[in-house]
Amino acid sequence: MEARQNVHFEAKPPATEAEAAETVVRVVTRMADLPADAWNALAGDSPFVQHAFLDALEATGCVGAPIGWEPVHLVLFRNGQLDAAMPLYVKHHSWGEFVFDWAWADAYRRQGLAYYPKLVCCVPFSPVPGPRLLAKNDADRATLVQAALKLTRDLNCSSFHILFPTEPDHAALNATSLLHRSGFQFHWHNTGYGSFDDFLAAMTHDKRKKIRQERKKLANLGVTFRWVGGTESTDADWDHFYRCYADTYARHRSEPHLNRAFFAALREAMPDNLLLIVADKDGIPTACSFCIKDEKRLYGRHWGTLEYVPGLHFETCYQQGIEYAIAHGLQVFEGGAQGEHKLARGLVPTATHSWHWLENDEFRKAVDRFLERETDAIDHYMDELDGPFRREPPG
Repeated sequence: MEARQNVHFEAKPPATEAEAAETVVRVVTRMADLPADAWNALAGDSPFVQHAFLDALEATGCVGAPIGWEPVHLVLFRNGQLDAAMPLYVKHHSWGEFVFDWAWADAYRRQGLAYYPKLVCCVPFSPVPGPRLLAKNDADRATLVQAALKLTRDLNCSSFHILFPTEPDHAALNATSLLHRSGFQFHWHNTGYGSFDDFLAAMTHDKRKKIRQERKKLANLGVTFRWVGGTESTDADWDHFYRCYADTYARHRSEPHLNRAFFAALREAMPDNLLLIVADKDGIPTACSFCIKDEKRLYGRHWGTLEYVPGLHFETCYQQGIEYAIAHGLQVFEGGAQGEHKLARGLVPTATHSWHWLENDEFRKAVDRFLERETDAIDHYMDELDGPFRREPPG
């Protein structure tokens, strides 16, 4: 393991000028106690690590100790100013993470060891790649990682995990002894399409024909679509979406992770980042998908339908998202975690990453060996997938 720095934790703001001049790492259990502007300046454009998004999860009870998501955000203050931060949670289960470690937890259990609690740096219920070490330089990113490792031991957690980080986090993480885990999702990439028809023209004949047939069948059934941005959305739009969203969970005999109040909070705090894709059948709202967007990307998040209609899922969740991205000049549409079926819709495998530290030496070595085999298998799988395009689209 890398050399450990002495990380000093404080629970309260500095009381004197001398203390304010120090570099101090603190654990903060509520986003509401942190300055939103300073946090957002570190978070950049990613809507999922914006102060408003993370605060909405806490304020509406979607995360918290009662449901096994205890916020323990790490923040670095320098000269009294917020200079680096990490969204961080003590987890008592592995739900809502999308980097699956259930087998690791079971291996601990079979050896009479406790895998939970663990410490996880992520965006709850959101398998979306983005910044995780919110800092201006690698030195501060390294300090955050060291602080998280210290907190792992202080809280008697089994492990520390960073899920779906992107550049420039990788450079700082490569310099640590954390174990790297490879993964993949299916993303659509805009190679300069002028229209949805241009996109279809680039696909193989069979896939292009299938999408056109599905769209024609939906139109014959009286299905139409509306793109409703957060700023022009109504309570009725969100009530319809939430009914569809909750019904999807009910069909799988489970409860939604996110409540209606959470979506109301997002609509109030960050409406420009929200999009509802509403499917009407004979003029009556029937299905809906919920997306989040920034200046470059559209992120498909949740969907549901009140009536089964063949092809409606693919059109509402994927084709409409791609068409919206083309119309608004967005570069990428992320279709969410998993799903090889997305390949036929024009979404291609894209690498994702996570980083892990297990305190138990023997388990850490065993997991390291497992990850080597898993990475080889994932690389082979991605190489073997048949692309949906007549020719490989430009990078």
